[in-house]
Amino acid sequence: MKVCGVELKGNEAIICILSLADGLFEIANCRVSRLAIRDSEDSEQLKKFQFDFAKLMDDYQVGAVVIRQRPMKGKFAGGAVGFKLEAAIQLIDPLKVEIMPTNEIRETVKRSPLAIDFKATGLKQFQEPAFTTAFAYLSR
Repeated sequence: MKVCGVELKGNEAIICILSLADGLFEIANCRVSRLAIRDSEDSEQLKKFQFDFAKLMDDYQVGAVVIRQRPMKGKFAGGAVGFKLEAAIQLIDPLKVEIMPTNEIRETVKRSPLAIDFKATGLKQFQEPAFTTAFAYLSR
């Protein structure tokens, strides 16, 4: 099963597509590492973001999308644009979308640690939270 881990940060969705088959993890060589929106007030751009995300998931035959949960209030609260992007992703039909709490991600990675160092994956450093989210989802 292919899973897309997503971290929403500011006006962009940082992604990592990961699959698990026969006990082996495989990182998809995805054509993009993030999708962004310039103007969150423009509904056309939001629709384009949603279309582009859905097309990407379809092209890579992703079975589930896992979004890293962000706090709604407090010092590290997610911004309004991030929640718009989250809603746009959640409303893509027939995509299965799940929000995964950060404490569950940490606990899962603690129980099933990565066999290799993140730097050896070939992903960009900013993709680490998205990768960890997808890894935790597949490891639980």
